[in-house]
Amino acid sequence: MDPNPAGLIDAFSDPAFYHHPVTEVHHRQTHISHVFLTGLRAFKIKKPVDFGFLDFTTLDKRRHFLNQELILNRRLCPEVYLEVLPVTDEDGRLRLGGQGRAVEYALVMLQMDENRLMNRLFEAGEVGGPQVEAVAEVMVPFYETAATGGKIDRYGRPEVFRVNTDENFAQTEKYVGGPLTQETFETIRAYTDRFLDQRADLFARRIAGGRIRDGHGDLHMGNIILGSRVYVFDCIEFNDRFRYGDVAVDLAFLAMDIDYHGRPDLADRLIGVYVERSGDRDIHHVLDFYKCYRAYVRGKIDCFTADGEADPARQEAHLAAARAYFDLARSYTGPG
Repeated sequence: MDPNPAGLIDAFSDPAFYHHPVTEVHHRQTHISHVFLTGLRAFKIKKPVDFGFLDFTTLDKRRHFLNQELILNRRLCPEVYLEVLPVTDEDGRLRLGGQGRAVEYALVMLQMDENRLMNRLFEAGEVGGPQVEAVAEVMVPFYETAATGGKIDRYGRPEVFRVNTDENFAQTEKYVGGPLTQETFETIRAYTDRFLDQRADLFARRIAGGRIRDGHGDLHMGNIILGSRVYVFDCIEFNDRFRYGDVAVDLAFLAMDIDYHGRPDLADRLIGVYVERSGDRDIHHVLDFYKCYRAYVRGKIDCFTADGEADPARQEAHLAAARAYFDLARSYTGPG
């Protein structure tokens, strides 16, 4: 493993490290990244981790995926994703964008107003029809111009998508009897397998219609800013399998997220505007299938998060969310 160099976090936490005036730095982190908020700019470095579905364990890999993140996110936010800079070692001192030996790389972004995140505005009751319509208006031309064909189209085939669903069921069997009931697990698995087995014609039609695209991969309210315009950011860059697919897989994530927060009417409006602008009426035949998939994945992630949570109250909150997501996934399988 090629670890982040010693002193890196301290360097990025120092206001004097940056080229622009900074009074304070706020450090955030996820399981794969460190993010430093400086007021004007945000800087992201990747952790040297390998989770199987992503591998950032060498400096070359981290540089590659930061460049991918820059290129792919510029499709929707060209003015937000600015550049990738080396972190250099100059006589034992780390410098941002210096001339010495590169020891790390950082993605530089315009820092956006977190108060304008769609999920926060939603919780404040400030998201309605006009806001979801604006999101749909952004996504339609994005999908129309996104890459398709060739190796991307194969991700629309049922036997290829089954890799994702089989992985989900294998990874969640240990939660049966806990946040996931046996009946819910069996119902969702049977529905999923039946849909994949019996709707080959539908999947083929989606491919022939050009609906398999290099999409976003992580389209939920927490990755959307509703400001002077709509900014959709933080797409999946580390694994093509999570980004290539039917446009319905992307839109189903956001529609499911809105359903989960109690406004299925707004989810319907999102899809309605998309259909009006794109002419993709076939999406209605696959939407619940992909919503079920997306809700199940969110339930799985909350289970994983609960496993690693030391605080009992936070652990129970994640388990409660997992139960709600699994129940929502089951609701998409139909009556009964």
